[in-house]
Amino acid sequence: MVVRTVETIDSGELQTMLAAIRDAYGYDFTQYAEASLKRRSLYFMNSRNIRTVSELTMILLGNDAVFEEYVRNLSVTVTEMFRDPAFYASLRSKVMKRLATYPFIKIWVAGCATGEEVYSLAILLKEEELLSRSLIYATDINQHSLGLARDGIFPMSLMKSYTTNYIKAGGQKDFSEYYVAQYDAALFDRSLKSNIVFAPHNLAVDQSFNEFQLILCRNVLIYFNQELQNKVMNLFYDSLCTFGILALGTKESLLFTDKQSKFDVIDKKQKIFIKMT
Repeated sequence: MVVRTVETIDSGELQTMLAAIRDAYGYDFTQYAEASLKRRSLYFMNSRNIRTVSELTMILLGNDAVFEEYVRNLSVTVTEMFRDPAFYASLRSKVMKRLATYPFIKIWVAGCATGEEVYSLAILLKEEELLSRSLIYATDINQHSLGLARDGIFPMSLMKSYTTNYIKAGGQKDFSEYYVAQYDAALFDRSLKSNIVFAPHNLAVDQSFNEFQLILCRNVLIYFNQELQNKVMNLFYDSLCTFGILALGTKESLLFTDKQSKFDVIDKKQKIFIKMT
């Protein structure tokens, strides 16, 4: 039997489905970048031989387990420890001294995925002797990813490339000191997790929940349309203390947002900013 693939999705049908998902589950994807939504929805449909958006909608609304798979499919992110080493080198040289002036440091890693960036940041803070007085809130919309992040277990096959990234980022120790090898997995030091809180948070609909000295949100906003990007940027602005640091991905920007004039640049290339007012 020949299985035909679905090649296109109607924008109107897609938005109708997303509105139904929002009403049923409280997950609002209506302002995500349409091209990405269509691409990932098509992949999901074709991998399960679902022929129409109407059929997909019925399945998602009637089966919580399949819906969770769909959410995981939408929020798949490419991540690794010390990804873009120059970014972490910039954090070390230009941000850590600022954070050191606070008696207690609150950090939000928004869109933490499976946790590689969170553990990278914890290692950096530990080497700068700041982890013991820091609290990192690591949030994501994807509950499955959060579970993996809490475990802090990553494939041993990745440790070689992670070690290379760590060294390029200015690492001060032997990277293997931070994990224990167990067969084909690397279990990261539990002391790194003692200052991390993993929790669900939906940037599209949830509100500010604390005041932070540093917010990291890298390679997340590119999946939102301009309206939602602006909304999230206002959320970050409201969540930062005066002179708090906002660190974005290299593909993201404060341009065309309401709060562009409220920040000064710390590192233009690495998209690290400081809230001035």
